[in-house]
Amino acid sequence: MRWEQIDLKNAVLHVKRIKQGKPATHPLYESELRALRQRKRDYPDTVYIFNSERGAPLSTQTVRHIVTTAGQDADLIFPIHPHMLRHSTGYYLANNGKDTRTIQGYMGHANIKNTVIYTELSATRFNDFWHD
Repeated sequence: MRWEQIDLKNAVLHVKRIKQGKPATHPLYESELRALRQRKRDYPDTVYIFNSERGAPLSTQTVRHIVTTAGQDADLIFPIHPHMLRHSTGYYLANNGKDTRTIQGYMGHANIKNTVIYTELSATRFNDFWHD
């Protein structure tokens, strides 16, 4: 991720997608803004937000290693990988009642078929159908 994707003044992140996903603009919240501003102060001359100790951008292999190690350190009973964070976001949004089209936009899915997997498993998807 590059600093040019972050608009600290307007508190937004410009998300560029891979795999033909749709780009989006996501809000940044106060805790995120504080952390990003601090990072910018600490590393004012970097192009990338997250860098290795040598100053190069983090490779996908390094990110995978960081996430896998975090899962092991948390004593999870199964191995994790970075894409699981994306899936957990989809399930979280569905279980909190967000509609499928909104989730599709947030996740950047070009095809809604890639989004419905999150809503099909939502334990709360029928909760507001009927009232006593």
